[in-house]
Amino acid sequence: MINTNDNALVNLVKTTGNTKAFGELVRRYQSQVRRFFLHQTVGDSQLSDDLAQDTFVKAYTAVSRFNGRAAFSTWLYRIACNVLYDHVRRQRPTADLSTATGAADRSADSSLKMDIYHALALLKPDERTCITLQLIDGLPIDNISEIMQMPAGTVKSHLSRGKEKLVRYLRQNGYER
Repeated sequence: MINTNDNALVNLVKTTGNTKAFGELVRRYQSQVRRFFLHQTVGDSQLSDDLAQDTFVKAYTAVSRFNGRAAFSTWLYRIACNVLYDHVRRQRPTADLSTATGAADRSADSSLKMDIYHALALLKPDERTCITLQLIDGLPIDNISEIMQMPAGTVKSHLSRGKEKLVRYLRQNGYER
C-alpha cells in the first residue's frame, strides 16, 4: 500500500528542496530503519545508528529518482539493504557479520535478547535480512521480494531456512515452543 502522505512529502522535497518535509519522512521511518540495522548487526547500536544515518543521507541525495511505483518505505528499505551490503563488502571477505561489525557490549541486555542476536548471527546475510523484514518489521513476502530484488520463491526459501536455523539454535539453548 502506497502512503500518499509520504508521496506528497517526497514531492515537496523533489520540487522545492523542503528539508522539513524530508525531516518528517526521517521521523516516520528512523525507528524502523534503525531497528532493521540493529538486527542485521546483531545488536551493535552505534553501527546501527551510523548505517541508518547513511541510509537517510543517501535517500535525500537520491530522492529525485524516487518514482512512486513502490511505497516510499520499500524504496527506503532497498537503500538500507544497499548500505548494509556496502558495509559488509568493506569488511574482511572472510569475516562473519557478527564479528565484522564489532558487536557492542551487551552485558546489560537480557539473556533472551542475547540469544536472539546470537541466533541471528548464525544466519546468512540474506536469511537474516528476510527474517528481520518479515518477523520483526511485519512486511509481506512481495514487499520483501521487491526490497531484496529477488523472486518471491527465493525469499520464501531464505525465510524457511532461516526459521529452521533460529528454531534449532533456540531449542538447543533451552527454549521450547
